Amino acid sequence: MTTSTRGTKVPAVLVLEDGRTFRGRAYGAVGETFGEAVFSTGMTGYQETLTDPSYHRQVVVMTAPHVGNTGVNDEDPESKKIWVSGYVVRDPARVPSSWRSRRTLDDELAAQGVVGISGIDTRALTRHLRERGAMRVGIFSGEAIADDAALLARVQDAPRMEGADLAAEVATKEAYVVPAIGEKKFTVAAVDLGIKGMTPHRMAERGIEVHVLPATATADDVYAVNPDGVFFSNGPGDPATADGPVSVMRAVLERRTPLFGICFGNQILGRALGFGTYKLKYGHRGINQPVQDRTTGKVEVTAHNHGFAVDAPLDTVSDTPYGRAEVSHVCLNDNVVEGLQLLDQPAFSVQYHPEAAAGPHDAAYLFDRFVSLMEAERA
Repeated sequence: MTTSTRGTKVPAVLVLEDGRTFRGRAYGAVGETFGEAVFSTGMTGYQETLTDPSYHRQVVVMTAPHVGNTGVNDEDPESKKIWVSGYVVRDPARVPSSWRSRRTLDDELAAQGVVGISGIDTRALTRHLRERGAMRVGIFSGEAIADDAALLARVQDAPRMEGADLAAEVATKEAYVVPAIGEKKFTVAAVDLGIKGMTPHRMAERGIEVHVLPATATADDVYAVNPDGVFFSNGPGDPATADGPVSVMRAVLERRTPLFGICFGNQILGRALGFGTYKLKYGHRGINQPVQDRTTGKVEVTAHNHGFAVDAPLDTVSDTPYGRAEVSHVCLNDNVVEGLQLLDQPAFSVQYHPEAAAGPHDAAYLFDRFVSLMEAERA
């Protein structure tokens, strides 16, 4: 249960599963919440972060110290609700200053029942997560506060992210269509594993009619729309649980339909090709991650939100049931696989977010690459 006490100084406490505790003030709703503690390095774009379904069951720590200065508007959300399970900021803005603002971030969090905490040392918390790794966490405020031992026990009883099958919880329940902007050139079946609103929009800008399908869609559902290409979206949870989407992906590969995946979709492609996946120590989250496109040598500044990665060899071409595959993109911070491509058929994926909501536009060309695959297949 949560309540709002905007304008008051309600005490709050954040408890990590290893016992580290931070005390501050309630921000947003008052009550309690649990999730996986992760940090985001973006200095802006918090609306897009909050409404990204990939953050389902995660408590997001903002490394930027001042958050909320642009308020909340009705144009920037990436879905119909806030998906983070909790929010942690150091110094929340008292008054929003953007002409686009319709309400404060504090009020929006409270209205949607999102429990947060402010006034803590987020730098110390981030350093702790970098050293110890992402872990379970609880935020407690108001009457939810109890003695430390009791709160720690509740955190340690919360579910882990490993083994979590979450895509169907955030995906659409019914198929819908995003029409092409201008002349329709192609039809794409998009499997929604936690899709962001800007993603089908980026395809629509390129003349693509996008049929967004539930995460539970079958291969028959995909091909019922007679697609020129198939897209697998971002989403939350452990890719090791996504047997259904992997099966659909393999059916697409068998038919050699042009295929594009991002984030969770990259991990699905990895599994479909026979590679494993693993959990990163603390993941990549933010809008300033450097990635090299190995096919061109270009370095991009990109938007990320992933705690799992594909375990594929970086410097060799791999033989798969669907032809040769290679790592096409790599993170320059830690050499994590950030993209895959098949060399013998039209399929590729990236681990990050080329729709740039929020984030830089360096990777927008990937949508054009998808269009080029469909054009070549049609020709």
